[in-house]
Amino acid sequence: MLLTGATGFLGGSVAAHLIADGHGPALLFLVRAEFPEQGLERLRDNLRLHCVPETELKSLQESQILCGDLLDTVWMYGERARLMRVEQVINCAAVASFSKNPSIWPVNVEGTFAFAKLLCQSRNLKRFLHVGTAMCCGPQRESPVRESWDFPDSEEQLVDYTASKAEIERRMREELPSLPLVVARPSIVVGHRELGCRASGSIFWVFRMGFALESFTCGLDEQIDVIPVDYCAEALVALALKPTLNHSLYHISAGHGSACTFGEIDQAYADARGEAPVGQRYRKVSSDDLRELAGSFESRIGKANPRLVLRALRLYSGFADLNYLFDNQRLLDEGIAAPPRFTDYVDVCVQSSRDVSIPAQMQWDFK
Repeated sequence: MLLTGATGFLGGSVAAHLIADGHGPALLFLVRAEFPEQGLERLRDNLRLHCVPETELKSLQESQILCGDLLDTVWMYGERARLMRVEQVINCAAVASFSKNPSIWPVNVEGTFAFAKLLCQSRNLKRFLHVGTAMCCGPQRESPVRESWDFPDSEEQLVDYTASKAEIERRMREELPSLPLVVARPSIVVGHRELGCRASGSIFWVFRMGFALESFTCGLDEQIDVIPVDYCAEALVALALKPTLNHSLYHISAGHGSACTFGEIDQAYADARGEAPVGQRYRKVSSDDLRELAGSFESRIGKANPRLVLRALRLYSGFADLNYLFDNQRLLDEGIAAPPRFTDYVDVCVQSSRDVSIPAQMQWDFK
């Protein structure tokens, strides 16, 4: 099996899960590095954040590293022989940023397509599991959102990242019909059931900021679809290794059964901090009203660039305002366990974030 993106948040969790299940020796890792020794150290450094035992890290070999990335695909031709022997691919590699990162389209679309096109020539490839995002469905969908290959135009997408993920799915399906493609679209991935935010504070800072400001664009009675990264990783591995699947597209999501209201999250967050919940002090505001909160940013969340904070809040309010749940019945029908609720592990995320400021944690999503 070949895993891409193993030096990232989700890919690192997938790697940790595969190693824990005894698949470590059979794995290949695509790592951005000039030479295998450097790539192996990058991989090990990330896997330490996921608490992979040192004995397992030492057992990983330089021969398991493919040096390259999806921004410059020249490396593929030198590694063609090894790539043609791969039976499964879990493609977690992507520029997962809500910023205007210029690499988003070259990596997420052009590089990923070149990678998939080459692997399409393999007679050994049984499954190409591509990790998308549930939010690529765009606005104006009926919740719970069901799996669909229909996408809005790129200009209707909220950010470049979701537009790029929709476009690469379209291109692979339309232009590479022989690719054994399965797409998994996670919903909102936040924290880890046991490690909290140790590996990444991605998106958890939004909840911290909302409760610190006692205001956001969602009501406390509204729900949000959140899953932990380790559950997402378990589901991806199951989809990659299951001999047969009923569909080629799946949501990995909380769905109706495990979604939480913001009020429930407020209570769990307050309990973890030993404080009273925001509760009746909380104000639901419009996106336009967020600017009025800027004067209290420093006193409530710490020293930060107010323009960047305001921009971040507006971006995330756009997703939150959709008020989406993503149907996960296809996943459950494959025998994959139901996800935990966010409130079940919010306390772990809180404890692991105690020494990290909200502005510092925000940097995970604006690299």
